[in-house]
Amino acid sequence: MKKFFQEIKADIKFKSAGPGQKLTESVGERAPKEKPNQPALRQPRQGPTDEAQMAAAAALARLEQKQPRARGPTSQESIRNQVRKELRAEATVSGSTEAPGTNTVPEAKEEGSAHLAVPGVRFTCPLTGATLRKDQRDAHIKEAILSHFSTDPVAASIMKIHTFNRDRDRVKLGVDTIAKYLDNICLHPEEEKYRKIKLQNRVFQERINCLEGTHEFFEAIGFQKALLPVPDQDGPEEFYVLTEAALAQPQSLQRHKEQLLVAEPVRATLARQRRVFRPSPMASQFDLPGDFFNLTAEEIKREQRLRSEAVERLSVLRTKAMREREEQRETRKYTYTLLRVRLPDGCLLQGTFYARERVAALYAFVREALQSDWLPFDLLASGGQRLSEEESLAFNECGLVPSALLTFSWDTAVLEDIRAAGAEPDSSILKPELLVAIERLS
Repeated sequence: MKKFFQEIKADIKFKSAGPGQKLTESVGERAPKEKPNQPALRQPRQGPTDEAQMAAAAALARLEQKQPRARGPTSQESIRNQVRKELRAEATVSGSTEAPGTNTVPEAKEEGSAHLAVPGVRFTCPLTGATLRKDQRDAHIKEAILSHFSTDPVAASIMKIHTFNRDRDRVKLGVDTIAKYLDNICLHPEEEKYRKIKLQNRVFQERINCLEGTHEFFEAIGFQKALLPVPDQDGPEEFYVLTEAALAQPQSLQRHKEQLLVAEPVRATLARQRRVFRPSPMASQFDLPGDFFNLTAEEIKREQRLRSEAVERLSVLRTKAMREREEQRETRKYTYTLLRVRLPDGCLLQGTFYARERVAALYAFVREALQSDWLPFDLLASGGQRLSEEESLAFNECGLVPSALLTFSWDTAVLEDIRAAGAEPDSSILKPELLVAIERLS
């Protein structure tokens, strides 16, 4: 009976082993197994929709900003798999917003809102002292320069030359040419040819006539237009001719020439909009207007290009140099930053700065508000990082954009002197006139 069952088992194993092989056949001559029927070819995949592309870009941005795990991907294939998972997850939700934690631009509040930390970016006209919005500054400065002609036409024409003409290379070429004309007059006052400038001269047309303000300058320093005959020519031509009164004062011509050479364009300066707030638990919350987040057309194109490169960046292992270049792109994203400094008594000092300004500008801003502005102090960023006044770091290089809260700290030696004198190191240190206008942070 036992032998019978063994034969049955052997027969079953023999049948399940498949077709056999002759001993004279080589391994390569085996008959191939029959393959199952192949499925029908799939239709070519259509390109992703606009909504899927937006969702994919959102997923890639989030992947880029996520904190590295304890043990991240170790190969290109694992990175690609992670990207595919995120893309599939995002593509299932069309029109969805980015998840919390992504590095997106915060939603800008409308100007005029009662809860804004600052009403907007403001500028100060150096000629009139008026506070201007961004869309008002250029028109206001032009109007101020033109109105200055009634009081000082020479200075007004110089400001017009340097401010109204945007091409700095062309301005320098024209200014140098005018300076050469004036030098020839001062060096050769007795020669009449240097006191006349032909308006149709090729050099004058290419270098001077094309600049706004140059004609006003010539007339302001003593030149007058006149039609003079030209040798070997039938009709007269127009010249600038220096008057005898102006020729009698060569020192004035030299002074005007120096003013023209050293002048700079008149630009509106960024208004700090200094404000002082009472101690508040909302010190680290910033509701910023749209001025802090508006991007130019060039910046929008750059952001679009960076997003299109996201897949390539995430599908390859990046070197340290590649990561540093990406960080530099991120620091150029903002133009302005709003900074608050928490003082020893808990009050908050707030000001607006350019994102590319140096840390020294913040130290000077704080020092202007102190009663004892000669005493040394430190400014600490988040995490206790000390910002050195001597280092030439910009705010965007320190991660202080588009807003940040810093802490005021006395120098160690100053703190010891304050305590030795029996004073309170956490008492108010601001100027009294600033405390009069102190506000509540809403």
